[in-house]
Order: sequence, then structure tokens, then C-alpha cells
Amino acid sequence: MSRCTHLKLLEKLTMTNEQELQETTLETPELSQPFQETSGEGEIESPEARESTPVEGDSQAVEAEIAEEQAPQEELTPEQIIASLTQEIASLTEKLGQENQQFETLKKRYIAQAAEFDNFRKRTEKEKKELETQVKCRTIKELLPVVDNFERARNQIEPADEGEAVIHKSYQGVYKNLVDSLKRLGVSPMRPEGEPFDPLYHEAMLREPTNDYPEGTVLEQLIRGYLLGDQVLRHAMVKVAAPQEPSVTPEESPAQAEANA
Repeated sequence: MSRCTHLKLLEKLTMTNEQELQETTLETPELSQPFQETSGEGEIESPEARESTPVEGDSQAVEAEIAEEQAPQEELTPEQIIASLTQEIASLTEKLGQENQQFETLKKRYIAQAAEFDNFRKRTEKEKKELETQVKCRTIKELLPVVDNFERARNQIEPADEGEAVIHKSYQGVYKNLVDSLKRLGVSPMRPEGEPFDPLYHEAMLREPTNDYPEGTVLEQLIRGYLLGDQVLRHAMVKVAAPQEPSVTPEESPAQAEANA
């Protein structure tokens, strides 16, 4: 038996003796006072000597326990090792499959949420731009009558003297600044003269029979229309060409005129 084993044996025996001594002291209070016992030969035996005396039953139990711990374990055969490893590999493979399945589920959820967030961002940006355009359109529409009045004044009023010319020049400068500001905001005037009538941009106010232009051609713009980018701020009010009716002479009857037509 090795030295380490002896040390373990002595430690366990000492602990067992101390526990027995404590139990005996608790059961017999009259013996709790210090005492000395005499041995068979008349010598006094101290408590320390009695505690150091090993108990035979406890010694055997401790030795059996130590022997059991030091007993060599049964060696596994290669088949048992292979079976154990195979079982462990199968368990780890199953666990890996579950982890992969969970990963794929989380990945699909992430992709769906990312796509939803991207659509939300695009939709929000589009709604924001539309709202800005609507506010801008409402504001500019309120300014268009002012521009119309400046244009009428420029076309109809002719200064009679130098003082009127100065006044005319001053408000025309204000008109120019206003038009430049509208251009910076993206406003552009329509110029439909000579173009085919388009109900998306034009509003027909008059029809003039003529043979000089094809039917449906815009002859004149009565009230100017405006665009904000590609959006119509105000339709242009125009005069449209119509086919000219055949003239009837006094000598011809209506029936002859219809026959000639």
C-alpha cells in the first residue's frame, strides 16, 4: 500500500474517531468533563492516546473503499468503442441537423423582414415626395393668377410718357423675378400653338373653322397652362381649328348645296 493510501486511511480514521467522541459526549453529559482512564497495567491513558487508537471495523471499510477506487476498470473492446463512437456521431449529426434547420428558419425570417423594411422605406420615400409635390402645387396654383395679371399688363398697357414707362419697367422687373423663382421650383409654361389638341394638357374654349390648319390643331392659347415637372398645374385654355363649312350662294338652294358637298 502506497504512502498516499496510508495518509488517506489515517485521515478517515481520525475523522471517524472525532465524530464518535462528539456523539459520546452529547449522550453522557456527566462524562463531558476531562477525565483520564487507566490501562490494565495501571497506567493513565489520555484522551489523545485513546483517539489515536484505530478502530478495526472502520479501517477495513476505508481500505475496501480505497481498493475499490484503485481497482482497474474493465477495458472496452474495439467493437464497443466503435459502437459508442457511432452512437455519439449519430447524436451529434442529429443535433447539427436541428441547428441547420433552425438557422434556415431564422435566415428566411431575416430575409423576409429585410425585404419588408426595404419596401416600407421605398413606400415612405414615394409618399414623402408625393406630399411635397402636392404642397408645392397648391402653393404655386395660388400664384398663377398673379402671373396672369402681370402678363396682361405687359401686353395691354402702353406707357404714354416717361413716368409711366418707369412704372411699367419696375413692375415688369417684379414679374421677371417671380417667373425666375417659379422656374427654379420646376415650373414651366406650356406652348401648345400649332400642336394637336391633347385633352391631358389642353382645354378647348373656342373652335374656329379654317382650312389653313388640320382639324384639332391648337390655333391660340387664351390662358397659359403650366407644368410642374411632368405634372399639370393648370390646363392651357386654347382655341382649336375646326373644318370650315362650305359657303352657300343665294342662287343655290339648300338641296343643291348638299348635292355639291
